[in-house]
Amino acid sequence: MKKVFIVANWKSNKTILQTEEWFQAINNSPVTFYQEKKEVIVCSPFTLLPKVKELIVNCKLSIVVGAQNISPFGEGAYTGEVNGRQIKELADYVIVGHSERRTNFYENNNLIAQKIDKCFKNKLVPILCISNLDQVQGSMFNVNKQEMLVTYEPLSAIGTGNPDTPENADSIALKIKKELKDTPVLYGGSVTSKNVKDFTSMPNIDGVLVGGASLDPLEFLKIIKNA
Repeated sequence: MKKVFIVANWKSNKTILQTEEWFQAINNSPVTFYQEKKEVIVCSPFTLLPKVKELIVNCKLSIVVGAQNISPFGEGAYTGEVNGRQIKELADYVIVGHSERRTNFYENNNLIAQKIDKCFKNKLVPILCISNLDQVQGSMFNVNKQEMLVTYEPLSAIGTGNPDTPENADSIALKIKKELKDTPVLYGGSVTSKNVKDFTSMPNIDGVLVGGASLDPLEFLKIIKNA
């Protein structure tokens, strides 16, 4: 039985109070997700990482913390940046190269490769997001003996309510695995509790990256249960 990754990407959402309410709803729910072979990751804004980690510990939840970005630089005179050493104190995963960052912040493959290198150097697991196969080349990343996840997120499916077909997503996942030495591949784009199993049941898809649906704790619990 393969390991399934369920990643919540909160994007630029939630305050501290809303985060507390989200975890309270998770903790009070009768739905359990302490299931073998499922890795649940919550990627919150930087401002919420300490609170997310605190609530996971206090509620004794089987959730791992992730960040949504990482500086391509180390420590030093880089005003406004959050470096890998700082992130590692609070998180184990980092989303890198999300389509919104490629579009809104003009991130290219060279910059993303630098960020992945910083993840590796700080023992953080990058969750590389791509929307097409041109954005993933094995020569860009030192993936040998390094843990990494790749998420295929077609632009037509992000926030539109129109997900890709599981069959097409699976064919892309297979091509990614051939390029990156069997790296686990996730699907992202309009994932819900109703369609998640269609994707995770595919032979080459190892999990999902969940955007808007992860903001609702009860819907996210259903996604975990159904994955």
